Amino acid sequence: MFTVQLEDKIKEIGGKPWTPVDVVRFNGQIIRLALFKGEYHWHKHIDEDEVFYVRPSITLHEGEFAVVPKGVEHCPKSPVDTYVLMIEPYSPRSKGD
Repeated sequence: MFTVQLEDKIKEIGGKPWTPVDVVRFNGQIIRLALFKGEYHWHKHIDEDEVFYVRPSITLHEGEFAVVPKGVEHCPKSPVDTYVLMIEPYSPRSKGD
């Protein structure tokens, strides 16, 4: 058993938005952490769903999850700096189309 300090992962991001860092890998999945700042481009993922956990709230409330099914176009954005955990299949970094 081990623990992960998210504050250490936030420091690893170094204030660079849209640059995810790996937090932990388990059972063929990975949790990544990214800083959302402003708007990312519209895109979709053909082979995988995407899950967002948002803290603090933007359009979700704190503590809520949102699932974007595969093939659905989406455009993550945040008017304020927001750190987001993403749970994804472990594979080369998926950037969408």
